[in-house]
Amino acid sequence: MASVPSRPAETFEAPRSGNAVLGKSAVVKGQILSREDVTIDGEVEGTIEMQEHRLTIGPNGKVRASVKAREVIVLGTLHGNVETGDRLDIRKEAKMVGDIRTARIVIEDGAYFKGNVDIVRAEVPKSASHAASSPRPPAASPAAAATSPAMAAGVGEHKR
Repeated sequence: MASVPSRPAETFEAPRSGNAVLGKSAVVKGQILSREDVTIDGEVEGTIEMQEHRLTIGPNGKVRASVKAREVIVLGTLHGNVETGDRLDIRKEAKMVGDIRTARIVIEDGAYFKGNVDIVRAEVPKSASHAASSPRPPAASPAAAATSPAMAAGVGEHKR
């Protein structure tokens, strides 16, 4: 009786970098929700949501989806609306068609983009913005005290 040679046990280790990867041959139709950074080098159709993480669409990636992420980097093709909390980076070989809502955007020379861009600024709390816009009397500074008595009294004359 012949014995089958034993194979070493294969083990799977999750990437330590906290980055999920969909390879070139992966095809996903549906919704992707992630709590870690994701790199897509395959095809995705649907929605992608990862509000606190980065989405990278690799050079072979073809994505037809609405995307919500903290940061998006496009090296491949993206058809769909994008909303980022921080920034969108469209690299020189990339193609993107869709509307963008972001705080910061980079479109490299050579990239293709068609759509609208809405730049959103971080909102300042109302109490801070109200205090900054309310008029205040000028505070006396040590430099003002060092000026002449006439200038300190608000009386000034320009002499030649």
